[in-house]
Amino acid sequence: MLNKINDEIVVIFTAFHTSAPSVSLLPPSSLQISGDSAALLCLLSSYSPQGALVSWTLDGSEVTEGVVTSAESEQDGRYSRSSVLTLSKARWEEGELYVCRVTHDGAPHEASFHKSRC
Repeated sequence: MLNKINDEIVVIFTAFHTSAPSVSLLPPSSLQISGDSAALLCLLSSYSPQGALVSWTLDGSEVTEGVVTSAESEQDGRYSRSSVLTLSKARWEEGELYVCRVTHDGAPHEASFHKSRC
């Protein structure tokens, strides 16, 4: 930003600190899987600035149905949010690779869960 003071141009720099989100993916519990649906929880924490976007893929294909993403919350200049992917029991049983993809400040971040590796 430029300011003109007494015919002198003064340049004011505003520093922005960027912190990448910590991304964690929690699979459904065994108790939940025994029911009619399964939910995966993606947690984003400690990032700055705000504006992290979340998307989900299942076996390489984007999933939008059954996704609920919270609003961002701020504490001490750091942001967090969560996203839940809820699937029918049948869709959960068919799938293998679940990925929570996060785009923050133009950079990709992700957490994944391979069902067969549990």
